[in-house]
Amino acid sequence: MRSRALVACGLLLLTGLTARADDAASAPLPEPLTLADALRLASPDVPVLAHAVAGREAARADSVSATAFDDTQLLLKGRLWAIEPAPKSADDSRNDSRLHLSARKRLYDFGYTDALVSAADKGLAASELELLEARQQRILNVMRAFFDVVLSDLAFARDNEAMSVAFVQFDKARDRNELGQLSDVDLLEIETAYQEVRRRQKVSEQQQRLSRSRLAIAMGRPGQLVSELVPPDIVLPERTEGDFEHYWEQVKNRNPRLRALRARLDAATARLAAARSSESPVLSAGLDAAVYNRTTSSSHPLGGGLLLEIPLYSGGRRDAAIMQAQADVTSIRAQLLETRVQLRQEALQAWLDRERLRSDLKAVEVEGDYRDLYLDRSRALYELEVKTDLGDAMTRISELRLKQSRLLFDWAMNEARLKALSGQLLESEQ
Repeated sequence: MRSRALVACGLLLLTGLTARADDAASAPLPEPLTLADALRLASPDVPVLAHAVAGREAARADSVSATAFDDTQLLLKGRLWAIEPAPKSADDSRNDSRLHLSARKRLYDFGYTDALVSAADKGLAASELELLEARQQRILNVMRAFFDVVLSDLAFARDNEAMSVAFVQFDKARDRNELGQLSDVDLLEIETAYQEVRRRQKVSEQQQRLSRSRLAIAMGRPGQLVSELVPPDIVLPERTEGDFEHYWEQVKNRNPRLRALRARLDAATARLAAARSSESPVLSAGLDAAVYNRTTSSSHPLGGGLLLEIPLYSGGRRDAAIMQAQADVTSIRAQLLETRVQLRQEALQAWLDRERLRSDLKAVEVEGDYRDLYLDRSRALYELEVKTDLGDAMTRISELRLKQSRLLFDWAMNEARLKALSGQLLESEQ
């Protein structure tokens, strides 16, 4: 009864949460859309979360089942039965119907139930950590998709500006060709360059649509495309990163993937203990109450006592269960070691990328100062009606904006990845 009540309450709570999530997912996205809004309004109905939630619900069911393993069991049996009484029977009635109520409670099984409960609890803890990892991954996916939309808009602005410049050059070349000042070969060369720039502009335009579709999918809102986004204001902190080994200690202790595998290893170890004690003696208490229509020497209305069950032979099933459980322990231990090595490499790469991105952003900042001065000179020459490359200078500025934004977004993604590796991303984002 208690298990059913827990399951019923869980279903009611899950239904309420699902209804609220559906309402939030159906609400239109704000225009323009900020990164904070994208993270806040992302629907939980995405595959990376759905798989993790399903795993957690399965682990909860295992936990409830293991906890209820040694609960008191009540069994009510009734039968309508007709017999032909024996010749020497004291009661010659033919109605042998009866109603039987039995209660059983497992008292001691040499740690088998405790091992099952421990394995289920550790499995549930692992599933919770895997859900945390999935939630962090969803944040990273939404961030990356959001940044890609902003970058696609900047790329389109660059290519659109380049096409405008190329079209002006091509239009002037046609006029010169009509006046006999430019050969047909040179005109075709200029037109070829213009068509290539025009092709790149069309590709950039398509990328705008595709990136918005990817953002909608990452947010769990397929088909809800936003037209305008607010680029986030990203500011690099001072150099207070500290030492990598100190950061690695945080990753080892807090990374959800590592913690989940440790919990999986504990669960597998508990299942191994359960397998070893699966054929142990079981001591139970029992109580019987019965109502008989026909009374005989064995028709007792009440009975109770202790029951000891000692398995004598299982045909190798226990050994097979132990071997399988030991194999699971070995496999998960290997996964844990492999994941530690991979995570250390990922953490080191992300840590070192900080310095690289700082250097790249510094180089872009210097290039920006040069491009600003170059644009000012080109604009001055243009106003003086001196031959100039004003259009190319403006295109270079657009290219620089795109390059700088890409580096800033890479920095933001790298910082988010560092926090996710140490299990701190949700603390900073929510």
